[in-house]
Amino acid sequence: MHSESPLKILGIETSCDETAAAVIEDGSTILSSVVASQVEVHKAYGGVVPELASRKHIENICIVVDQAIAEAGISRQEIDGVAVTRGPGLVGALLVGFSFAKALSYGLGVPWIGVDHLEGHLNSVFLSQKKPSFPFVALLVSGGHTAIYHVLSHTSARCLGQTRDDAAGEAFDKVAKMLDLDYPGGVVISRLAEQGNPEKIKFPRAWLDKDGFAFSFSGLKTAVKRYIETHADYREHIADIAAGFETAAVDVLTHKLIHAAETTGVRDIAIVGGVAANKRLRATVAEAARSLNLNLHVPAIELCGDNAAMIAATGYHYLADPDGPRGKLSDDVYSRMLR
Repeated sequence: MHSESPLKILGIETSCDETAAAVIEDGSTILSSVVASQVEVHKAYGGVVPELASRKHIENICIVVDQAIAEAGISRQEIDGVAVTRGPGLVGALLVGFSFAKALSYGLGVPWIGVDHLEGHLNSVFLSQKKPSFPFVALLVSGGHTAIYHVLSHTSARCLGQTRDDAAGEAFDKVAKMLDLDYPGGVVISRLAEQGNPEKIKFPRAWLDKDGFAFSFSGLKTAVKRYIETHADYREHIADIAAGFETAAVDVLTHKLIHAAETTGVRDIAIVGGVAANKRLRATVAEAARSLNLNLHVPAIELCGDNAAMIAATGYHYLADPDGPRGKLSDDVYSRMLR
């Protein structure tokens, strides 16, 4: 590490279909954040094609990293450390960023660390002006993950419960596909839902155990499918279907998050991950938080989806510790949650 402070950490993220790089100073100040999306590449397939994602990462990684360093107004020699997503995610995609980070850190002679993607999302709230106090409870809700965490520190969190089947964002995408809507489905469903009546078509709430923190979205998804199959005129009510589906999902997500706060006794709660950008989810949780005098923290929209700023911010808390872990050349990526 360089002797001057504050420390500047380069973050790299390639877990799925965004090639991202960012430079973070002192763990919380964003000097740059660049994200190259692959939405247009995968749109024709209605979902991410792993092999295509890996190839696009190879094409984009050098360009994106160079752009992030340039926008930060620094040289490569001013980088104090490198943080890169290690998993979970698509193995081929992860390996592009992971291998690049290893080589770059070796060439620069600076330490590096592999960061858990989910830990990155949990730390994304610290890139906002209003920061939560530890411990807090976070709902991590995205296309690949839906879970509730009791967050104890920047590098320590306990999973209270997670989805037993589809992630919430995945359910949004699949319902959009059922309705022959555009990709990515979450954004389209959310926009349509604003025009619909959430009370017109009632879909079931998958509470499972109301006192527990597990989720399930397969039944809700099936209920939408059955409605489509049994209503020949469903296309006339697509906005109402979207609103009913979205509300059913949001109600369960909100209840479990608030219940987790009450159970753990925390005063700060957070929503992180791609689905944290959903307007109805933000509004519903905000209303519940106000009624219970809880402090709600949600990242800026651009920090909800996959980004490298959250990876750099998390890596900072490992690399700033002289006795903290460091990446080794023998380290490898992983596709599934380690905890």
